[in-house]
Amino acid sequence: MALPLASVQLYSLASEFSTDMHGSLERLAAIGFTTVEAFDFVGRPAEIRAAFDATGIAASTGHAPLLSDELWTPDGAIPTPKPEIVFEAAAAIGMTTVFDPFVAPERWLTEDGVADIADRLNRAADVAATFGLSVGYHNHAQEFVASFGDQTAYERFIELTDERVQIELDLFWAQTGGQDVTALTARLGDRLTAVHVKDGIIPAVNPWGPEGASFSSDSLDQRHPGTGDVPLADALRANDNIKYAVIEYDHAPGDVFEDIAAGFTFLQGGGFVA
Repeated sequence: MALPLASVQLYSLASEFSTDMHGSLERLAAIGFTTVEAFDFVGRPAEIRAAFDATGIAASTGHAPLLSDELWTPDGAIPTPKPEIVFEAAAAIGMTTVFDPFVAPERWLTEDGVADIADRLNRAADVAATFGLSVGYHNHAQEFVASFGDQTAYERFIELTDERVQIELDLFWAQTGGQDVTALTARLGDRLTAVHVKDGIIPAVNPWGPEGASFSSDSLDQRHPGTGDVPLADALRANDNIKYAVIEYDHAPGDVFEDIAAGFTFLQGGGFVA
């Protein structure tokens, strides 16, 4: 099987990218990236596509809300457009897959809530197909709080979604949710097309669990890949279907470009990416 491509989620450098798209992409290209994962792209597809074309960078994947009226982030909520508007922008930029990045914790606590999430994403897949796109889901840790029988809410969601719905596993957040991320990566099989290569000190308590307290991204102790608690190397080796290994920091520990470069070195030096 072909090795995945190294990518970087632009949320990691949201302010830098918004201030200077061309300059940010040129710095990523100099590190060695040829593809990135887009964020906050729906309102400015032409501008972003022009920056991509000028720098030789592509965005095969992107994050945009498909299942909620607003997109939650640790630092505030963003109103969401209709899926058709999301897909039109994604197609204009040249993406192939749009991942929904976050569904509110309370919706994962009941079987009906999980069934509704899965049904909505299955229906979104129908709409995306008319634009030549696919859809998927990116986890945090709230998907692992509730269990139904011997299944976590996340596992029930995987069972209820169509095979065409792709999965992007955030390894740091899955471990925060108490998961054996190497085993989970293997179990996801060919549904798993991307992983977020994220490391750090795992919070003692799942922020979305019953004992969790309010938090912001600034409270996270995230570190360069390979230097924290997450068994990234084992997880990356556990599944041959991964197409994109995506560096992301919710809270970069230092200069974000140096932090991203450290992630790229980890991926390339370990032989995890093409």
